[in-house]
Amino acid sequence: MPDSAGPANATRQEQHEALLRRTVAAIRPADAAAAAEAAEHQARLTKPAGSLGALEELSIQLSGLAGACPPPLPTPATLAIFAGDHGVHAEGVTPWPQEVTGQMVGNFLAGGAVVNAFARQAGISVTVVDVGVATPLPAAEGLRDARIRSGSANLATGPAMRRDEALAALAVGIELAGELVDGGAKALLTGDMGIANTTPAAVLVAAFTGALPMAVTGRGAGVDDATFDRKVDVVAHALRRHRPDRFDPVGVLATVGGLEHAALAGFILGAAARRTPVIVDGVIAASAALAAAALAPDAVAAMVAGHLSVEPGAAVALRHLGLTPLLDLGLRLGEGTGAALALPVVSAAVRVLHEVATFDAAGVTEK
Repeated sequence: MPDSAGPANATRQEQHEALLRRTVAAIRPADAAAAAEAAEHQARLTKPAGSLGALEELSIQLSGLAGACPPPLPTPATLAIFAGDHGVHAEGVTPWPQEVTGQMVGNFLAGGAVVNAFARQAGISVTVVDVGVATPLPAAEGLRDARIRSGSANLATGPAMRRDEALAALAVGIELAGELVDGGAKALLTGDMGIANTTPAAVLVAAFTGALPMAVTGRGAGVDDATFDRKVDVVAHALRRHRPDRFDPVGVLATVGGLEHAALAGFILGAAARRTPVIVDGVIAASAALAAAALAPDAVAAMVAGHLSVEPGAAVALRHLGLTPLLDLGLRLGEGTGAALALPVVSAAVRVLHEVATFDAAGVTEK
């Protein structure tokens, strides 16, 4: 991706707007010829046609993305965890204290979180990015300081952030995606951390899909009935107050999103611009994927839904995007855990095209 430097007199916002325009312009539709070649090759492999179900469709999708059959194996892979805090925490939408966000960042860096265990199992490198944690974080190996502000504002009482801040967060994600791909990553995985971040995710899903607040709001990290009812009310109030316009995706992210949501949207766009698969994790990433698709519809060709979160907004978002989740394990942790678990499945889908013999080559009689 070209660097984001503009003319000497350009403002940072103008630079970020230019970067976003260049990134969106670089996103192209899937290569139909490569996808057709993959479909034809699948039909000649030593197995009944269609017997690998979704894996066959995935291998065809990734061939179209890469413009080659077979596509590259999706390893090495890197998971980026974008961390931020949320002013809507003040509305009592979660029982967890806000300082847990910063504490969990420390846990990621120490390798002690669930996502670290899953990443080690799959050979995935992990990068942690502070785009808006409220509490100051000490410098540490593996931590990227890209803080735009110390947490978003309360979307229940005003915009979550300014437009230039949303653009800056998008730029963080775009630039990191480009850097990781330049560094050799063949697949990117989405991760997130932010206490109360399922509330803005629900508002984003409703804004981009038109779904009702009750249909997209879940219990997040675990809330009782009274807190859940309050959360639904906050989501509904935010939609009424801000009337987000899905035809202005940056504006939607700014008014009702979060810093990590915007950074994830940029990360997905950056992957799509580099024709690199990006495995989307749970509801936070799915809500960001909606913003990415609103900015660049062809970006969906790079998206792989790692799993189906129990958060209802995730299913609504994936249906809207036309994505079928690879796993359904009842997960609702976030962090990138579902994406990390899905990587071996993605690798298996691609490896079939690389390694399985055709009927002719194996001397096997077809039906």
